[in-house]
Amino acid sequence: MGPFTPLSFVLRWLAALFGVFATYNPSGYSYYHWLSRSPSIGSLQALAGIALVIFYIVYLRATLRSLGPAGMGLTTSLLGATAWLLAQWRVINLDQPDQRMVVSLSITASLLAVGMSWSSIRYTISGQYDSEDVGVGPLV
Repeated sequence: MGPFTPLSFVLRWLAALFGVFATYNPSGYSYYHWLSRSPSIGSLQALAGIALVIFYIVYLRATLRSLGPAGMGLTTSLLGATAWLLAQWRVINLDQPDQRMVVSLSITASLLAVGMSWSSIRYTISGQYDSEDVGVGPLV
């Protein structure tokens, strides 16, 4: 595998956006809405639910390991302050509950993408491995 690139981050971010918005979003088309409209859980719903659980375990575990609780708090604060600034500049509008939900879900997905990428970003910037990565070669 090649070095970590901006495209590597974008792909992780797109995967995080897909997972988070597939779980719930204000449009009415999400796993949550799908389950709430069904009288019982079918095999396809179970399969999709298990896939979402796997997604969250992989992304949350990587995020917790690479950023830690303090890093997650700082990253969320930075993303929230960025949303606040964009709202003040009228780039985004937070007056409607659905719009606030989309921004909140986007912040969540962005946090997960940063968490999935942070070890690679740190290695690219500093050349230092995480202690769990010693002996496994360059991160991508």
